[in-house]
Amino acid sequence: MRRTALLVSATLLTGLLPFAVAGPASGADDPVPVPVDNFEGEIPFANPPAEGIFTWGSDTDDPPTLELAARDDAPQGEKVLSGMYDISGYGGFTHDFAFAEPAHDWSASKGIRFWWDGRNNGKKVNFELKDGGANGEASELWTTSFTDDWTGWKQLEIPFTDFTYRTDYQPVGGIDQVLGLTEMWGYALTLPVGVQDQFAMDGVELYGKADQSLRANVVTDAAVYPVEEGRSAAVKITVATTGSAPIDEPVTVAYETAGGTGESGKDYTPVKGELTFPAGTASGTSRTVTVATLRDKAGENAETVPLKLTVTGAKAPAENPQVVIDAHGLPYLDAKLPVKKRVADLLSRMSLAEKAGQMTQAERGALTTPGDIAAYDLGSLLSGGGSTPTPNTPEAWAKMIDGFQLRAQATRFQIPLIYGVDAVHGHNNLVGATIMPHNIGIGATRDPQVAYEAGKVTAAEVRATGIPWDFAPCLCVTRDERWGRTYESFGEDPALVESMETVIQGLQGAPSGKDLKRNDKVLATAKHFVADGGTEYGSSTTGTYTIDQGITKVTRQELEAVHLAPYQDAVDRGVGTVMPSYSSLDILGDSEGPVKMHADAAMINGVLKDRMGFDGFVISDWQAIDQIPGDYASDVRTSVNAGLDMIMVPYAYKDFHKTLSDEVTAGRISGKRIDDAVSRILTQKFKLGLFEKPYADTSGASAIGSAKHRAVAREAAAESQVLLKNAGGVLPLKKSQKVYVAGSNADDIGNQAGGWTITWQGSSGKITDGTTILEGMRKAGSAVTYSKDASAPTDGHDVGVVVVGETPYAEGIGDVGNGNDLVFSAADRAAVDKVCGAMKCAVLIVSGRPQLVGDQLGDIDALVASWLPGTEGDGVADVLYGKRAFAGQLPLTWPKSEAQLPINVGDASYDPQFPYGWGLTTLTSVPGGGTSALKALAVAAAVAEKAGSETAGRAVVTKARLLVQQKMGQTITAASAKPFADADHLLLTGRYAQAVAKLTAAYRAV
Repeated sequence: MRRTALLVSATLLTGLLPFAVAGPASGADDPVPVPVDNFEGEIPFANPPAEGIFTWGSDTDDPPTLELAARDDAPQGEKVLSGMYDISGYGGFTHDFAFAEPAHDWSASKGIRFWWDGRNNGKKVNFELKDGGANGEASELWTTSFTDDWTGWKQLEIPFTDFTYRTDYQPVGGIDQVLGLTEMWGYALTLPVGVQDQFAMDGVELYGKADQSLRANVVTDAAVYPVEEGRSAAVKITVATTGSAPIDEPVTVAYETAGGTGESGKDYTPVKGELTFPAGTASGTSRTVTVATLRDKAGENAETVPLKLTVTGAKAPAENPQVVIDAHGLPYLDAKLPVKKRVADLLSRMSLAEKAGQMTQAERGALTTPGDIAAYDLGSLLSGGGSTPTPNTPEAWAKMIDGFQLRAQATRFQIPLIYGVDAVHGHNNLVGATIMPHNIGIGATRDPQVAYEAGKVTAAEVRATGIPWDFAPCLCVTRDERWGRTYESFGEDPALVESMETVIQGLQGAPSGKDLKRNDKVLATAKHFVADGGTEYGSSTTGTYTIDQGITKVTRQELEAVHLAPYQDAVDRGVGTVMPSYSSLDILGDSEGPVKMHADAAMINGVLKDRMGFDGFVISDWQAIDQIPGDYASDVRTSVNAGLDMIMVPYAYKDFHKTLSDEVTAGRISGKRIDDAVSRILTQKFKLGLFEKPYADTSGASAIGSAKHRAVAREAAAESQVLLKNAGGVLPLKKSQKVYVAGSNADDIGNQAGGWTITWQGSSGKITDGTTILEGMRKAGSAVTYSKDASAPTDGHDVGVVVVGETPYAEGIGDVGNGNDLVFSAADRAAVDKVCGAMKCAVLIVSGRPQLVGDQLGDIDALVASWLPGTEGDGVADVLYGKRAFAGQLPLTWPKSEAQLPINVGDASYDPQFPYGWGLTTLTSVPGGGTSALKALAVAAAVAEKAGSETAGRAVVTKARLLVQQKMGQTITAASAKPFADADHLLLTGRYAQAVAKLTAAYRAV
C-alpha cells in the first residue's frame, strides 16, 4: 500500500486584496508589519531541526522545486521564492523555525499576509500555521486555503480567525486546540494536485493588531456525547484566549437543544439558556450544560440531540456539539446472539447509503472534517505508511482512534469503524515498537514457531494502540529479486511461504475467530491476491516502476502450484481479510490477456470465495481500483462485481460513496452483491467485539517495545542469519579478538530495519529505538574498533567485519532499474576491499534481497546474508560471537549475475552462486561418513515419512544437508546446486526420502 497524503481541504480564504493595493489594508493606527520571510536569502533551504525552508511530498517526484529567483517585478526586495510542481499525491513546502531556539510570539498581530503570483488555474492552495508543541514537526496545525483564480501578483491577508484546527492530524487530540499564537513554529503550503504549473511567493509578514474578538474562542470538550437512554450528558463549554490572557470583555454563549433525530419531550428534556463569562475571566474557564434524556423502554436506533451554541464576543466552536442517545434493545446489539443473526438483523435495518458507507475506507488524514465519518457512515479508516499521530506514541494512537470511533457513535446504528494499518514486521509505524525482521528473514529461519511468535508480538502491540486490523501477512511468492517488494515475501518457494503461515495464528488466534475479541489479537490480511510476486520485469506501467504492479504471465498449472497454493492454507487458517494485488494476471492460453486483479471476478469470486470457501471480506489496495480501465463509475462497478467488499479510496471517499450508491440504484450492481459485502464486513466487526468495545484497550501498552517482546525479535534476527561462506572458520568471533568494524550498515538502525519502518519508504539513521549491529557487537565483544568508511588504521586487529548492503525502500520505488541495483555502493565496495585486504574478514549483507558479490567473493573469508533484521542488532551479534549457532537457510536463490534473473528452485537451468536452501552452520558437528551415511539417512527419512513425523524427518534431512554442504564447499556447480535446492523444497512438502535422495545426487555431483 502506498504512503498516504496528510492534507485536508479547508474553508475558502476571504478578503483577497487586489494587486493595486499599495500598502496595508488595515487601519492607520496598526503596528508596523513584522517580517517573517523576505526571500532575499536570509532563510536557507534546510531541514529540521535547523531553521529553513524545505519541500515534501508523497512520492519522490511530488516535492516541488524551489529557488530564490531575482525578478524585476518582485513586490518586496529583489528576489522571490519560486518553483515548479507536478503533484500526483500531495506535495508542498514548509518554513520551520529552529527547534533549538524559542518559538515565535505572533499574538500581538491580527493575521498573516503574503504576495502570491496568481496563475489563474482555479486550484486551491492550503496554507497552514504551526502552533504550540515541542517544535515545528510536533505542533498543532491550523489550516485555511485560497483559490488561485487571478493572474499576477496579489497580496493576500489572512486573519488568524480564518484558520481552523486540523482535528485529523498532528497532534492527536491537540495540545490545547487553541490557536495560542504565543509559540509559533512556522507555516506550510500544500500545492494543487493534478496540474503541472509554477508558483511564486514573496513578502510573508504579520499585520494588524489583535483584539479580543480575534483572541477569544469558545470550545467544547467533545463534538459527540454518547449517553445511555435515561441518563444525562454533560457538555463542557470553555472560553480560551490566545496567549492565555484573561478576556477583556464579556463573552456570552446562548444554548438550545434543537433539531436532530431525537424528539423533544419524548427522547430528551429540552434545555435553553445563556452562559456569561464576565470580563476578566481566566482563559480555560469552563461551564457545563446538562442535557437529560428520557427512557421509553422501546428498542430503537441511536438518536441525535444537537446543542446549538450562539456566541457573542468570541469565536464560536467549529461545529455545534451533539448528544447521542445510544441505540438499545435491538437484536444486533445482543452479544449473546450468534454473529450470523446479529448481522442479519443489522443488515435488514440499513439503508443503501449506510451500506455504501460500510464498504468505504478513507485515509484518516484525508478526512475533510471528522464529521464526515457520520455523514458518510464510513465503515473504515486507515493509516497509510507514515500517517502517524504526533507525538508518535501509543497513547496518541489510541487517543486518535478513539476520537474517530466517537464520531461513528453519531450514526443511526453506531456501527464502529474498523481501523487498519500496515504492520508488516511489527507495529512498524510506531516509534519505539518492536520491529521484527522483514518476512524474507523470517523465511530464512525455516522456523514456523518464529513466524508465529512474531505475529503474536505484532498483534499485541498493534491492538494495544486501538488498532484491530493489520494489512499483513504478504503471502507473495517472490520470483524475481529485482522486485522492490522482495523482502515482503517469505521466499521463492510456495512450500516455504505456506510453512510460515503460522503468522496468521500469531495475529488472529484460533482459525474460528473466537480469539479476535482479545486485546492482543488483530484481524489479519492475506495479500496480495494473487501472483504479485510473479510480475515480469519491464511490464509495469506505474510511473517509473519496472516490475512492481506489472503483469504476471503464467500457465494455469503454474498459477495453481506456485501462487495460489498459499491462499488455500490462509483460508483454512481462518484469515479474516484478503487484499488483491495491483498487478495484472495473464493466464497463458486462455486468450483473455492481462486482467487487473482488482477486476478479476473469476479469481476473486470464482476461486477465492467459491472454490476456496473464503468467508471473510476482500479489501482493495490503496487507490487500486483507479488502475482498472474505464471511467470511475466503471471502476467501482467492475471491482465490486468482481468480489471486492471494501474499497480503499483514501482521498475519494465522497466520490466513491456516491458512485457506489448510484450504480446500485441504476441496477448495475445488485442489492444482493451489496448485502453480501456488508454482511462479510459486519461479521468481522462482530467477531472483533467492536460493537461492545469500540474504544482502545490500552492495558497492554506497557508491553510495547518491552524486553520480553524484543527478546522474540532478537531470536528471530539470530535465526534469520544465513552463513553463506566461512573459510578457515572465521566465524564465530572470539571475545578475545580485536575486531575492526566498517561499512554503511554497521551502525544504522534505519538501514537494518528497511522500508515500512516509521514511514512508508523507511529512512536511514536513528529513526526508532533499538540496537544496531555495531552496538550489539560492542556488548558481545571486548575490543571493537569502528570506522564506517574504513579510513581508520587497520593495524593491530585480528579480524574485520564489514556490514554493507542496501538503504531503505518500499514497493516499486525499490525496483531494480528504478534508481536501484543489486551491487554494493562504491563506498561499501571500497570498505570491503580495504578491510579484507588487510586481515581475515567477514562481510554481512544487510538487504531485502540478494546482492551480487561478484569478484570480491574470493577475497571474503566469511559471508553472511543478514537480510533486514529489524531493531534487534543483538540477535546478529549473538551468532557472530557464537552465543547461538548460525542456522538460517536461503529463502531465495542467490544469483551470480543479474543476467541470470529470474532464477528459482525448480528451474530447468540452474547455476547460482548459492542455491536455495543453502546455509552453513556453526557450533554444530557436521556428520561424516559420506555415501554410507547418506544411505543410512535415506532409510531413516523413509521411516519418518511413513510415520508422518515432521520433527524426525526435518532432523534427518538437515543432517544430510549439512553433510552435503561440507563437501560442496565453495565449489558449487550447476550439477550439484539443482538437486540441493530441490531437496529443500521436498523437505518442506514432507517428502523426506526424496529429499535425501536429491541431496545424495548433489553429493555425487561434486
